[in-house]
Amino acid sequence: MNDFRPKQNSATPAKIQDHFLSARKRRPIFLVLLVIGLVLLFIRMPAEVRASLWAQLRAHRWLVALLFLFTLVTLSLIWSAGEHWDARIFLFLNRRSYPKWMDRLMWLATQLGNVVTALLLALWFFISGNRGLTFEILIGTVTLWMLVETIKALSDRDRPFLALENTRLIGWRERGHSFPSGHTAQTFFLTTLLILQLELDPAIVVALYILASVVGFTRIYVGAHYPRDVFGGAVLGSIWGILTALVDPAWIATRFW
Repeated sequence: MNDFRPKQNSATPAKIQDHFLSARKRRPIFLVLLVIGLVLLFIRMPAEVRASLWAQLRAHRWLVALLFLFTLVTLSLIWSAGEHWDARIFLFLNRRSYPKWMDRLMWLATQLGNVVTALLLALWFFISGNRGLTFEILIGTVTLWMLVETIKALSDRDRPFLALENTRLIGWRERGHSFPSGHTAQTFFLTTLLILQLELDPAIVVALYILASVVGFTRIYVGAHYPRDVFGGAVLGSIWGILTALVDPAWIATRFW
């Protein structure tokens, strides 16, 4: 059974300072490895794939803008002042006095960002006969998870409850690294994909993005992520939703179903 009572960590001021100094030394290496990997991936692409990717980027300039934004967020991880403000905003939101019922509500809301939600949506669209969208949800979820875990391993950013004193923890201690937020990325991926692939009323579109933003906030609330982790996850998930939507559902249906 999950314990919803807030738990405080035992980080000391000295440990916090050592954590940020160590993190700033590691992240330039992460950025170099990430850039090298992207360049090698682009070089090894077949010529027709590179041409198609370039054409898609030119046709969807807002996608380029999101890619640029995610790059800026990632680069900001080596900015010492950014670490300071990230921690201050996190503590301001995380350490406020909330009623116990809100702890339970936020823990339940944060579960919308796990893979079970994606699987249930995929099952719903499969039963409804929309098999192209079913496959897009499944392949998009798997590949996004792989991408998030790769970036987390390279960024090597500890979660806030390991570095900041008196962090409130709701539920269990999350494993793995902190940047970007996988739950937030997953939620914004699904939201973006559904909006692009379905004809939804503007009110539903707004409601879906509000729900995705709430999931992002819960990651700070439960003590699992910094604000930049959440923002980076939101941008990355949106990018992945756009890229996945560019795949032709008819092509998917004829080859995989």
